[in-house]
Amino acid sequence: MTVVVGVCLRKCGKVIYCDPDRLSLRSGDEVIVPTPKGVEFGVVVAPHREIPDCSVPEDLKKVVRRATDRDRQQKNRNEIRRDRAFRRCQELIVRHELPMKLIDIDYVFDGSSITFYFTAEGRVDFRALVRDLASTLKTRIELRQIGVRDEAKMIGGLGPCGRTLCCALFLDEFYPISIRMAKEQRLPLNPAKISGVCGRLMCCLRYEQDAYRRFLLWVPGIGEKVDTERGEARVIAHDILEEKVTLELEDGEKFTVPADYFGPEPEEVEIETEEAEDEIVEDADIELTEDLE
Repeated sequence: MTVVVGVCLRKCGKVIYCDPDRLSLRSGDEVIVPTPKGVEFGVVVAPHREIPDCSVPEDLKKVVRRATDRDRQQKNRNEIRRDRAFRRCQELIVRHELPMKLIDIDYVFDGSSITFYFTAEGRVDFRALVRDLASTLKTRIELRQIGVRDEAKMIGGLGPCGRTLCCALFLDEFYPISIRMAKEQRLPLNPAKISGVCGRLMCCLRYEQDAYRRFLLWVPGIGEKVDTERGEARVIAHDILEEKVTLELEDGEKFTVPADYFGPEPEEVEIETEEAEDEIVEDADIELTEDLE
């Protein structure tokens, strides 16, 4: 077994797992960890846990150290530089008349590179923008075009339910959501009611999808005829939360039976990630990078 800790590099960002290297770390501790872009300032969000050796990532990195006062000062300086870089990039976007919207910035802890995240309807020729940013900021510049769901995650906000957006609160990655999920959950197929602030289908449609899919595989569909002790009956309603089915006999009598009347509950059901023509959520962001030495 290998001991790891979960570290988050940015608010609501993806959690990465690192070897604590004999450090006793707790949730909330600030640490310095290595990343492909260089060392980063992070916060422990998952305390020590053991995982099988076979599940250990090949590129598992060790925590460099606990964050020191000097590291925290560096982080604060980076926040100031980040704000300046954001404003400068916005000015240059206007100057070059580029059809893009700047969303956020990732400023590497050691200042070796800056990543600018933006949205645009199509591909953007930003080579002149990169040159101007590199000459002004004197560091490696990356521009990454993101989708609308990533934009909502970075900006944050309130969902139709009145709560903080799931993507901005706890989701560290997005999964495909299809209109078929809304159909199986008997939701109104009104885009205004099943879409999030990003304009895509709400991520929460997936939370209970396995329960709905399991129930629909467990019992006969609405309209199907089944044989009962009282004679042939037709399925007229499902109560998925109570796991009950309403039947109607030929003489009009109605009665309810539990789902296990039709057999044992199916084993774990895997949610299909590819729903063919029903799939309307794309998860293909475009990463565009140009280095200027």
